[in-house]
Amino acid sequence: MLPNYDYIRGLVAGEGCFTFCSIKNTGTKKQLPTFLINMSRRDKVLLEKTRDVLGLKNKIYEYPPRTAKDGYKRDGMVLLIVRDIGQIKNIIVPLFYKKLIGYKSIQFNEWMERIGSNPLVPNSYKFIYKLYSSGFYNKITKFN
Repeated sequence: MLPNYDYIRGLVAGEGCFTFCSIKNTGTKKQLPTFLINMSRRDKVLLEKTRDVLGLKNKIYEYPPRTAKDGYKRDGMVLLIVRDIGQIKNIIVPLFYKKLIGYKSIQFNEWMERIGSNPLVPNSYKFIYKLYSSGFYNKITKFN
């Protein structure tokens, strides 16, 4: 069974994040818009199915179990990270545009605003914000 788009949105509301990844490129610090889902490794198949349903090309990163400073043994983790401009523009933003509720909706909208206003975000990503702020994504029905 494959997850549908509404299921994926719910999954992201609990396990996903809209953030930025700092990189150094030829001595200049940049922040790339980043979408990620972090889950227990027992849900690796679910994360792979989610990636495949969305048509993302990213690999799933897997981290082993670890023992925290408090002595509690944490389960291993799997992580899907999307930073590619094309996948953010054509998959991530249309999937979540005006389709989230609660705090994740606020986080998504603030992420989009930061893409447009943060001087550390490369100019190539600013186009995504322009599409977002112009209402372009209202016309996209692929992820309904």
